[in-house]
Amino acid sequence: MQEIARADPNDVFSEIGNQLGVLMDAYDALSKALLQEEMQGTKVYKGDESIGRRAIRRIIITARLDAMLVEIREMMVYQAPKELGSLWEKFDVTWKRIVAEQDAAHAEELRLAKVAQWRRERIKRKIKEQMTSIIAVLFITVWFLWLMILLRTSHTYRGLYSSPYWSCVLC
Repeated sequence: MQEIARADPNDVFSEIGNQLGVLMDAYDALSKALLQEEMQGTKVYKGDESIGRRAIRRIIITARLDAMLVEIREMMVYQAPKELGSLWEKFDVTWKRIVAEQDAAHAEELRLAKVAQWRRERIKRKIKEQMTSIIAVLFITVWFLWLMILLRTSHTYRGLYSSPYWSCVLC
């Protein structure tokens, strides 16, 4: 970084930003991998890997993240030109603020996803309830019609009520 500072003072921020940006991109990629591992840890695992192997992978990712953060801090504190001032403190404050904002955004996104899931489940339950009611009404209606047809076609009914009572008046 000191070579960049000697070359062109106007491009110091952009060059240092680019170099540190590459490190931060790698740091974020590892952070996302760790977050994904932790999220998968809350679900039932059905794969072939052992729990120990997954724990080792988390430990390795965490160690890499810590090492990268130390490297970034050392670059900002010891290798940055004096003209930049307290670059690490500025970065740390801004980074913590953005992380807090992202945590709030993720919490809101998770809340909205849970609400949407709850609504979908409620709609499915209501549809099942309505279909059950419709099927029950149809079943009772068909059963009643079948019973009426059987009663009408039975020999007992035909023997007692073969013709209407008023038909004998005209005989």
